[in-house]
Amino acid sequence: MRSRFTYSAWDGTQTGFEFDADMAFDELTDELLYHGDVNAALRRMMQQGVTDRDGNQLQGLRELLEQLRAERDERLANTDLGGVYDEIKDQIDDIVDEERHAIENSVRDATDSGDERRATNARSAATDRNMRLDLMPDDLAGKVRELGSYDFESAEAKHRFEQLMEQLKDQLTQQMVDQMSSAMQNMSADDMSRMKDMMAALNEMLEKHQRGEDPGFEDFMEEYGDFFPEDPQDVEELLEQMARRMAAMQAMMNSMSPEQRAQLQELSEQLMGDMDLQWQMQQLSGNLQQMFPQMQWDRSYDFEGQDPMGFGQAMQTMQELGDLDQLENLLRNASSPSALAEADMDKVRDLMGDDAARSLERLAELTRQLEQAGLVEQKEGRLELTPRGLRKIGANALRELFSKLSKEMSGQHEMSQNGVGHERTYQTKAYEYGNPFTLDLNRTIRNALRRSAGAGHAGTPVRLSPDDFEIERTEHLTRSSTVLMLDLSLSMPMRDNFLPAKKVAMALHHLISTQFPRDYLGIVGFSETARILTPAQLPEVSWDFVYGTNMHHGFTLARQLLARESGTKQIIMITDGEPTAHITPDGHPFFNYPPARETVEATLREVVRCTKSRIRINTFGLGADGSLRAFIERMTQINQGRAFFTTPENLGDYVLVDFLDGKRQQARAGRRAG
Repeated sequence: MRSRFTYSAWDGTQTGFEFDADMAFDELTDELLYHGDVNAALRRMMQQGVTDRDGNQLQGLRELLEQLRAERDERLANTDLGGVYDEIKDQIDDIVDEERHAIENSVRDATDSGDERRATNARSAATDRNMRLDLMPDDLAGKVRELGSYDFESAEAKHRFEQLMEQLKDQLTQQMVDQMSSAMQNMSADDMSRMKDMMAALNEMLEKHQRGEDPGFEDFMEEYGDFFPEDPQDVEELLEQMARRMAAMQAMMNSMSPEQRAQLQELSEQLMGDMDLQWQMQQLSGNLQQMFPQMQWDRSYDFEGQDPMGFGQAMQTMQELGDLDQLENLLRNASSPSALAEADMDKVRDLMGDDAARSLERLAELTRQLEQAGLVEQKEGRLELTPRGLRKIGANALRELFSKLSKEMSGQHEMSQNGVGHERTYQTKAYEYGNPFTLDLNRTIRNALRRSAGAGHAGTPVRLSPDDFEIERTEHLTRSSTVLMLDLSLSMPMRDNFLPAKKVAMALHHLISTQFPRDYLGIVGFSETARILTPAQLPEVSWDFVYGTNMHHGFTLARQLLARESGTKQIIMITDGEPTAHITPDGHPFFNYPPARETVEATLREVVRCTKSRIRINTFGLGADGSLRAFIERMTQINQGRAFFTTPENLGDYVLVDFLDGKRQQARAGRRAG
């Protein structure tokens, strides 16, 4: 389907909204980490809207729907459908008054003439005419029917009535035309005849389409395309456009009182008199109702205002209300930003203003922007993170955490000491006994030439001495292997601990993979049982809807992962609960709250195994109460690791600072060993 976006030249009045893929992704980070689903995160962004760096607000669907309802309520609250024919009724009453005045003048003129016979005939005719006028029905259709056969005394009143009937006939004709086309105005008799031909061809095309035959859409549009300025691209789009217009007219009929509907039907029969056209319309309406039942053909509106609408205004209002309903249905059912591109932005702008249209356009572009930036991609009908998107989430989480630390605490984590290693610094030093012989040949020869020249022995061959040797400086490199144990039990989101903990996991992964690429990071999630997670799975990991905090299983998997790695080994555990589950000897999970003695003992036995494997356990307890604090302290006493009792707000500070402090200590130890 063609894009419905429209563009206009810059005139200086437009306001910019600086919002790109990076900003969108920054806004998505928290939602994505919390719920673990790109699609759900985008839907929530659509609902809530976005604020750019300059504070400009991009309306979300929730706000747009509220504005949409306000637009609809305003139309219903200020107008009254009961006035559709009030203007015509007032004109007819004025014509009747003019006729009565002409009757009185005729009797007076005949009496003043002195001709008794003339006066008698005038009074008799006046009595008959006044009686017919007095007996006219109150409803509009009845008055039209009676005046249509009435013998007017006033030529001016008769002329006004005939003009009014032509006007009313034009309105009824236009009502029928409006259901078919938005292009035809002030139709002539030839136009009406051509429209009947078009409708017959349209009904034939529709029947062929329903039978699965070639409907001949191209031939139809070549003959009757001027009826459809929207330029539909296929028969489905054409029929959908017509169904919307006819549904809007049906809604107006449904909103009328039974008396109003009866008047409209009677007027149509009196003034139109074209049974073939009415039959074609009825056939088309029935077919479209079967094809598009979702158009809400039975909907109606409750007009509560005091301002009566004329027929033309009522038709326009009904079309606007139908467009608002259609837009509301689209906004409510949009499952992704790209679905919003189906909105007709010109109509949105007309109905709700430029700001609403601009917001909807920008929301519709979100998915495309993220895909073009390489942050998300479509897989089997769903959006998923790309490797670049995964790295950016980690970078966002790390940046947010580091922004809360002072420069003294974070810095660049560089070492000022030099020593054994193989990472080049591109600086040199004089060789000392015991240094690795990483000779800088250029500087060594230069030193020899300078020394030889000073001794008066310039030229070749160049003779080297140990004092000439200059070697490359190297940084100490220390490798550490870490397993992050992340509590995924149900208590974590219930206590608002899950999002901060997951941010720390993403930040730690990004820090290690970018700043310490030789280090190893494994991830283990644990609840009723534990499982190994890959970095690619981490953004989509969510909490488990089960009870149980199985540290025992988590430590087992972490120890197995670290057994395959080298360097200093540690486990970083983030939890908000004491151990309430363990794996029994027969391999099944066991859960009990409060913690059973066998669960605590099984967990501590695994702590002992980790300790014997020279694995240090650093525990970060969130909202630790007395029992959790006591268990962590007991575990720390066995393992000689460290315990931190913190809150969700400063969890990241504690974890990152502890990790980086550990790296510095390892570096210092490596320097001393060298």
